[in-house]
Amino acid sequence: MTGTAPFRLRGATPDDAALVLAFIRELAEYERAPDAVVATESDIRATLTSDPKRAEVILAFEGDAPVGFALFFHNYSTWLGRPGLYLEDLFVRPEARGRGYGRRLLAHLAAIARERGCRRLEWSVLDWNEPAIGFYRSLGAIPMTEWTVHRLTGQALEALAAEDSVTAREPA
Repeated sequence: MTGTAPFRLRGATPDDAALVLAFIRELAEYERAPDAVVATESDIRATLTSDPKRAEVILAFEGDAPVGFALFFHNYSTWLGRPGLYLEDLFVRPEARGRGYGRRLLAHLAAIARERGCRRLEWSVLDWNEPAIGFYRSLGAIPMTEWTVHRLTGQALEALAAEDSVTAREPA
């Protein structure tokens, strides 16, 4: 680690909502989709206070300066019969890259996964993001080339939900 100040990680609190949203916007800018972020500070605060937890955030600091974050949540593997962690976002500010902070964030998430009995840690990466792909492969991550992510959002999600004719639901 070649940073000039001590590196530290900590879990985000509701008071960090503005910082988390700033990181999300910086990531969207990097991923060439700056207008895609519709989340608000209040949305992030609600996520950080949800019970059960919907998502968790780890913040990375060099001294007192925030340099990165990781947002993750639990998923579940039916084949493994165990939970996993899904890394939704990992971002290190450009001026702090190359100092090992991304690796430290991922190592911390791997330790959380191990402590919680998770059998895997997974994430998606944009196919054009060669620096990230190379970094992930250097860690031993394997691209899941046989799987394609599908997504329903907006009007398509609403239209499909409208087809649900179940009027009485059992509690989940």
